[in-house]
Amino acid sequence: MATILTVDDSPSIRQMIRVALSPAGHTILEAGDGAEGLRKAQAEPVDLVITDLNMPVMDGLELIRRLRGVPALSGLPIVFLSTESNDGVKQQAKAAGATGWITKPFKPEQLVSVVTKLVRR
Repeated sequence: MATILTVDDSPSIRQMIRVALSPAGHTILEAGDGAEGLRKAQAEPVDLVITDLNMPVMDGLELIRRLRGVPALSGLPIVFLSTESNDGVKQQAKAAGATGWITKPFKPEQLVSVVTKLVRR
């Protein structure tokens, strides 16, 4: 199965993602902000990144831009998981290179479905 990096400053959200995806056989790596997420994505092979928007140190948009700037990671699927549902923010995320978008709070089955589709590509 896939190795998924979840980047969110909320430990409870990271835990919810782990609880939703681990039973499907996925390995979950965690980071508390975008800078840590970028370091982990460059240090360990990951199949997909799930990132929040608002985080300290480096936000999700900047993380996506930085990941897209690393040749080896440029095709990595990135799902934006945020409380923001504003179309302007969605457009910024898409322009930065986000593959998909899920609004918090999320249903575990929705997350599993999106991840399954993206890691099969």
